[in-house]
Amino acid sequence: MPVLHVSDPADPRLAAYTSIREKDLTSGHGGRFIVEGKVTLETLLTRSRFAVESLFLAESRQAPLAGLLEKVPADVPIYTAPQEVIDQVAGFPMHRGVLACGLKGDIPQPGEFLAARSPASPLLLLSDISNHDNTGACFRNAAAFGAGGVLLDERCCDPLYRKAIRVSSGASLFLPYAQGGTGVDMVNAVLNAGYTVWAMTPRAEAAPMQSLPVPDKLAILLGAEGPGLPDALIAAATPVRIPMSAGFDSINVATAGAIALAHVFGRKS
Repeated sequence: MPVLHVSDPADPRLAAYTSIREKDLTSGHGGRFIVEGKVTLETLLTRSRFAVESLFLAESRQAPLAGLLEKVPADVPIYTAPQEVIDQVAGFPMHRGVLACGLKGDIPQPGEFLAARSPASPLLLLSDISNHDNTGACFRNAAAFGAGGVLLDERCCDPLYRKAIRVSSGASLFLPYAQGGTGVDMVNAVLNAGYTVWAMTPRAEAAPMQSLPVPDKLAILLGAEGPGLPDALIAAATPVRIPMSAGFDSINVATAGAIALAHVFGRKS
């Protein structure tokens, strides 16, 4: 386990970690992604399907993480530095003092994903969800309630964005997912694979979720907060609503997904 001490913030070996927020905003990680914190690092090392390129730790965190660092592959360098050096490299105070760089590899398109596997467990479909907190929470809920995977269209944000990984409690590192194409492309691919698609919508004409039998192959479709799902996606699927109190028909998109997934999980368990 090579542990390499670094004192110069400009050390080229730390290029993946420099100006993290700026790179997050510009997708400038070049096929890489950054995780932060002990929980997500442990997931990256023990459950993730992604390769690890390097670790970057505050010197004060090396001893407390000794047991976890034993799981780092022998060819993966571990860089350590004083806290002030980490802060300079990252571009903001990195309070957790724990960073790692992973490699994305090839992320399949939804159609490719379904051709390679057809999970018996429900799928979660996300369309036009650009909020990283919501995306991360959707992945966390999908993992908690036994989803077989998550499909995202091209308008969704990256589930390997640093904040999305953190909010997902690392679920986006191990739960199978695919991303690409339009929402219509995604829904059609799922329908062609033999799934019933529940389009979650507050529209009054939608069927109450509890009134429907749970299909053997089900995909739950969620859209952006505010506008919700577009007409074309609702028309292509089965419109389903979560009954709510009179005068209130809207909840957070990740919450709606959690309720729907928990309902299906309860019916199947």
